Amino acid sequence: MEKESHGLIIGISIGVVIGVLLAITAFVCFRRYHRRRPQIGNSSSRRAATVPIRANGVDTCTVLSDSSIGTESPKSIQNGMSLWLGSVRKSNVVSASGILEYSYKDLQRATYNFTTLIGQGAYGSVYKAQMSTGEMVAVKVLATDSKQGEKEFQTEVSLLGRLHHRNLVNLVGYCAEKGQHMLIYVYMSRGSLASHLYDEKLEPLRWDLRVQIALDVARGLEYLHDGAVPSVVHRDIKSSNILLDQSMRARVADFGLSREEMVSKHASNIRGTFGYLDPEYISTRSFTKKSDVYSFGVLLFELIAGKNPLQGLSEYIELAAMTTDGKGGWEEIADSRLDGKYDLQELNEVSALAYKCVNRAPKKRPSMRDSVQVLSRIIKSRHERKRHTHSSSATTEEVTINVEQLDHRSPTSGHQRVESIDSTADSCEV
Repeated sequence: MEKESHGLIIGISIGVVIGVLLAITAFVCFRRYHRRRPQIGNSSSRRAATVPIRANGVDTCTVLSDSSIGTESPKSIQNGMSLWLGSVRKSNVVSASGILEYSYKDLQRATYNFTTLIGQGAYGSVYKAQMSTGEMVAVKVLATDSKQGEKEFQTEVSLLGRLHHRNLVNLVGYCAEKGQHMLIYVYMSRGSLASHLYDEKLEPLRWDLRVQIALDVARGLEYLHDGAVPSVVHRDIKSSNILLDQSMRARVADFGLSREEMVSKHASNIRGTFGYLDPEYISTRSFTKKSDVYSFGVLLFELIAGKNPLQGLSEYIELAAMTTDGKGGWEEIADSRLDGKYDLQELNEVSALAYKCVNRAPKKRPSMRDSVQVLSRIIKSRHERKRHTHSSSATTEEVTINVEQLDHRSPTSGHQRVESIDSTADSCEV
């Protein structure tokens, strides 16, 4: 009996010791885990909480730049581990990290101490950055007094973490250090649409390119409205926010003012660019998908006329509309830089679509899906006309060749017929 009690005591003691050891181990692991959790922002300011990012933040099916991504020493938001893309395969980083956080020093080095300025605005400055692999990205450094601010910075990072489409500018990463907020994008080598419309040093955009750019923008907006879940309203569509890649394909940029549709549609302050703003939004402070449609209509007229809202584009449109039947007669507003080199039917069709988009009544405006269908049909019809013209010219050329061959053979046959007649005559005489 005494031996049994001793064995019981020993067993209980061993169990207690094992339990204590397990508890200590769990506590140590818990503390290490929390110490390694990454933080956004520097030690002097913790008010920028972790930005909600989708786990798979980079779409491997999307072209991230004109070539491929080049990176320095990005820090993963998801696991806090320092990943060096120079030594780790890109696919592994993409699957493990999502949207990447870059250090200030990496971006300082990539921009040659922020001396490679390629653009500037109220939001701050944009720099061209060359990464260690030689690849190019664009770094937007938000001004400390920027209207875009920290809230818009977090909005853009969180939205672009889940939005991926070939007609949206892809976010490669971000930096939030030393009181600075930076966004790292795909480098769009041809710059903004606005520069190609208004910079006299650049070659004027051909008409076919303008229609293709309009379709690219429409597809990007259609994805935001109908493809994203929840849907997104951009709220700042304008020519300077449309960027062009090496192949002159357009992508929608600058999502700082964008809002998910499930968020309250009412805004206390009017945000956006005057001239592109929906009159309904200005009067009611309520923005919808149709607000983007209105801005897209202004952009279409900008592509047609080569004028921006600050140059009296709205008055120009209204005057032209008074002399048209809504479907034709828009050639008088065509951009003089086109030098008459456009298809009149296409110009009237695009103008008619634009005029519907800027209708004062939002309900009468087409959806972006409708706009995509109209523009796609215009381009498809153009290709069909070209094929028809090509086949017709080929048939004409074939007929011409056959006629020439007949003409070439006819003198010989005629000569043979003459000889035959002469021979018959000679035989008769004989």
